[in-house]
Amino acid sequence: MTTTQHTEEHTDNLQQVIEMLRNNDVEAVKSLLADLHPAEIAHLLESFPSDQRTLIWARIPRELDGEILTNLNEEVRTALIHKMPPEELVAATESLDTDDLADILPEMPADAAQELLLTMEQTDRDRLRSVLSYDEDTAGGLMDLDIITIRADIQLDVVLRYLRRLEEMPPSTDKLFVIDREDHYLGHLPLTTLLVSNPQVLVKDLMLTREEAIPAEISEREVASRFEKRDLISAPVVDVNGKLIGRITIDDVVDVIRDDAEHSMMSMAGLNEEADMFAPIILSTRRRAVWLGISMVSALMAAFVIHLFEGTIEKFVALAVLMPIVASMGGIAGSQTLTLVIRGVALGQVSGSNARQLIVKELWVSGLNGILWAIVLGLIAWSWFDDMNLGMVIGAAIIINLIVSAIAGATIPLILRRIGADPALGGSVVLITITDVMGFFAFLGLATIFLL
Repeated sequence: MTTTQHTEEHTDNLQQVIEMLRNNDVEAVKSLLADLHPAEIAHLLESFPSDQRTLIWARIPRELDGEILTNLNEEVRTALIHKMPPEELVAATESLDTDDLADILPEMPADAAQELLLTMEQTDRDRLRSVLSYDEDTAGGLMDLDIITIRADIQLDVVLRYLRRLEEMPPSTDKLFVIDREDHYLGHLPLTTLLVSNPQVLVKDLMLTREEAIPAEISEREVASRFEKRDLISAPVVDVNGKLIGRITIDDVVDVIRDDAEHSMMSMAGLNEEADMFAPIILSTRRRAVWLGISMVSALMAAFVIHLFEGTIEKFVALAVLMPIVASMGGIAGSQTLTLVIRGVALGQVSGSNARQLIVKELWVSGLNGILWAIVLGLIAWSWFDDMNLGMVIGAAIIINLIVSAIAGATIPLILRRIGADPALGGSVVLITITDVMGFFAFLGLATIFLL
């Protein structure tokens, strides 16, 4: 099913639930939810305000609660968790996988979390503790502890008999991980190799050792990059001593890629991808007020530059007509470079070693575009206002602003990354401030020099 079909199906379900709630037909809501996947129910819940969300939550089959919670965004999940009775919350989460439980446990009330831990076996508590010891945005926080390990000095027929005794295999299992007696990772044996090879052959004769294990401390973004470059379905995770502690599967990486894309998109507007779309009005207002305040400061700086040249504008009204063009073209050109560099930084393609070459390349691109559009806009301004000098002034301002926008677009993400800030979060505001201020200053400054 395509993304468009999924979206249409969600819209249909949303419309049906809205109509059912309007008719107070709660049984129909319950019947519809029973036929949906937990991830679809989670998506549906996020599409309703808090009061209706609570009503729908009460109609969901209780055995689906845990899996639905893992698919909700953080803010919606936390709100629902704190409304659930402790015993209901424990029942919903006690059957979850360790990696999913590690995401939810920090959000649970202390009494419910304690009760849940008391219901777990010591081995499971230790496993959960090992996941919680890593930051959630690292490979250790992302990993799944449900793995199948084998030794290198056994025959394939022994491995096959061992697998047949298992009730089920972990999802997305495409390989078995080979370890020594101290649990150090040695390599892996693909299931396809196991199935087609001579059962009398030893594991060590067929296992693959080229694929390096993923250190638990690296970022989830680096994990996603490795999966993309190597076309992995699963990969082993090791601690600082090289001991195998878990694995990461492709479904986890898809979540990382999706979350990263949402983060970049929402950050450019100063929003949080984990925020509840139907959060309380005051809370949403407070969050957005900060971003609007930053934008206001940016606009005031541009207005101050315009004020400095108020006398020039009064004498040449045409300047007021043409000013937005210079600033707008600089903003667009800078945004193109900014987006390109942010993507390169995210993919690990841009670093201090090649940043200079990228900046030079962007300067050439913006310079050539500046010359091209300077000629076009200069001729338009000349013919429009019958003033050749005005055409030359706007042409020169376009070239200057496009060059400045290229420098800003290329360097802002690198500077923000170096100081530990998110390039997607503040980059666009800084860029627009620079291109607006420089565009107005160049255009009005040149006009003051050459037209007065």
